[in-house]
Amino acid sequence: MLSEFPGAKQIVQAHLTHLKAVLSDASNGRYDRDKTIAIRDAARRSIGSVMPAKSLELRHTIALIRELNAEIEQIESEIQSLMETIQSPITTIPGIGFRMGAMILAEVGDFSRFDSPDKLLAYAGLSPSTYQSGQLSMNGAYSHMEKRGSRYLRYALYNATKYVCHWEPSFAAYLAKKRAEGKHYNVALSHAAKKLVRLIYAMEKSGCAFQPVS
Repeated sequence: MLSEFPGAKQIVQAHLTHLKAVLSDASNGRYDRDKTIAIRDAARRSIGSVMPAKSLELRHTIALIRELNAEIEQIESEIQSLMETIQSPITTIPGIGFRMGAMILAEVGDFSRFDSPDKLLAYAGLSPSTYQSGQLSMNGAYSHMEKRGSRYLRYALYNATKYVCHWEPSFAAYLAKKRAEGKHYNVALSHAAKKLVRLIYAMEKSGCAFQPVS
């Protein structure tokens, strides 16, 4: 609507039928005649000044957004095509779509570079480091997550884990178990992310699709 009517003056001057058609099309039918009248009345009461330069800037901004959206759609189409070509089992895990799966695979690269899931965890910066304060005692030790490794892979894994824990029952139960142990949500999620990394590693090595726990 703002592309065609980039200001209150243009909205007020528009024919009601045409304005309704534009709004209905843009909102997929959610905006009806009453909503159109309400918008036009609001434009009539607007105290904003008429600024042709701002209207022109708005039109150019909208055109740029549409161009970027078109490029994003094209890139995502190419990514989906590549994922269908390589037929990775990662997308059979509930909650991981082709976008997130592609990001994880791109950041990991060749899985044969890692001879164990622990090596992959370290590469992702998900392996804990232990520091001790004062004396070398178990009571003085605490662990925190490594900040080394690929931050992009870590980001993809954490986000993927959130969705997997939502859609996959065994991961949801595992997250709930860690939370019940008194762990903060982010700590519990990091445990689930490690579990997911081990699963992905095993699946990519075997080429087998995800099998839910019965």
